[in-house]
Amino acid sequence: MFLPRFTNDPICDYSLPEHEQGVLDAVKALESRLGRTYPAIIGGREVHTEKTIASTCPAHPGIEVGRVASCTRAHVDEAIAAARAAFATWSRRSPEERAEVLLRLAELLRRHRFELVALLGYEIGKDWYEADAEIAEAVDFCEYYARLALTHFQYHPLTRLPSEDNCYFYIPLGVGAVISPWNFPLAILGGMTMAAVVSGNTVVVKPSSDTPVIAWRLFELAREAGLPDGVVNLVPGSGGEIGDYLVTHPEVRFVAFTGSADIGLRINELIARPDPRRRWMTRYVSEMGGKNAIIVDDSADLDAASSGIVRSAFGFQGQKCSACSRLLVDARVKEKLLELVLEKTSKLTSGDPWSHPCIFTGPVANSSAYKSIQRAIGTGKGEARLLAGGNALDRDGYFIAPTVFDGVQPGSFLEQEEIFGPVLGVVPVESFDQALEIANGTRYGLTGAVYSQRIAHLDRARQEFHCGNLYLNRGSTGALVGVHPFGGFNLSGTDSKAGGPDYLLNFTQGKTTSERVAVQRMAGIGV
Repeated sequence: MFLPRFTNDPICDYSLPEHEQGVLDAVKALESRLGRTYPAIIGGREVHTEKTIASTCPAHPGIEVGRVASCTRAHVDEAIAAARAAFATWSRRSPEERAEVLLRLAELLRRHRFELVALLGYEIGKDWYEADAEIAEAVDFCEYYARLALTHFQYHPLTRLPSEDNCYFYIPLGVGAVISPWNFPLAILGGMTMAAVVSGNTVVVKPSSDTPVIAWRLFELAREAGLPDGVVNLVPGSGGEIGDYLVTHPEVRFVAFTGSADIGLRINELIARPDPRRRWMTRYVSEMGGKNAIIVDDSADLDAASSGIVRSAFGFQGQKCSACSRLLVDARVKEKLLELVLEKTSKLTSGDPWSHPCIFTGPVANSSAYKSIQRAIGTGKGEARLLAGGNALDRDGYFIAPTVFDGVQPGSFLEQEEIFGPVLGVVPVESFDQALEIANGTRYGLTGAVYSQRIAHLDRARQEFHCGNLYLNRGSTGALVGVHPFGGFNLSGTDSKAGGPDYLLNFTQGKTTSERVAVQRMAGIGV
């Protein structure tokens, strides 16, 4: 099977009238389907339940995007049984066959791009740029992991012996659980799931209750791409009802999770407990939170730095685990930099994210996030000086103004706690040494960035800035599959490096076979 070299899927140019009209037409089509009910998918069957999960539009909470089946523990048992049955055949499919499914799914995602932009806007509040970038990432995961599978599942060379024929290769783990977040409900859900699937595993997926319609649409497309029944099973439901039950199920071989550190640590604790019904240690792949810093020294290009800071702090309302929430700036250039940051922040446009390609600020995810971010801003007002924002926008929905605090102190709430919203804390520093010390002084270690024209500072950051993804003279968000393998240190997760050459290792195990052979056979005699 020959595939051209992997390249990242390009972002659509929405200044082109045909692209803009494509999204607007997709929005109209979506509005005609709002409020529909969607089933769970178990063993290829559509399963409807009496109890449903309402997915509402965060820009207009009175609008129901759809209702999705709410599964019980009995449904989880059915899904795991279906996945186990499917594993017997799917795990024996060739890597080429499994890769072909991912390639067909990538093509379907491209074909339905405008529809997915509209759905991401309505269900979770992504603007056109953020939605399109997420779709491109989902496409990239499919294309990249398909190619990776073709080399990963070959026999790997070993040191030769004259009397033994030795092989080393990777096999799938079995049935896995995928717990996905709401902030990247297409790309992260698709990336974790398709990496497991192309490796020969089968999965049971519990999507976020904030974005179950997007999850359902993704798996409808996966079925259209030829994924056999039972390979992927979609079981929406509340975490309290089925979350713990799913990850601790005795037939689950691995758990792939993306979400908060608190929930991620709880899962880690639960699956580490001995269980006499289980004959293995459950593999855990996690990507959790961040309290990411951008360092700006006195030699930096301040215009470039300010643009990177604003995009990193306020893109998708700061609801990215990679978002910049701390700006550590040399006191000698702080005032000039803040002038540029505030100027660019003031120009950010707000509105319904699906309505126009120039909308930047949409709503935060839900009522809980809205209230939590406002409480954090209230705490910040008692700790530091408010320079911009600090208020909810006068609109229907969960809109919060991009917020900037100055004079944030190391060790304070604003400097330490992940707020997961459009809140930036500015910490003035006197030296690069101090900046590195503060940057590393949290429990997280996901992303970071440094703006500097000093080679010595960039080299020191490479060695001493302790995070999984470090960016030099660019912002802290926007990792590309195959270009910036993504994952963090400390309590940011297991550093699994999604979109990197090692990622499939998380879903496989190495096996060595050694066959004692006669000298004649090795010499080709008597064979």
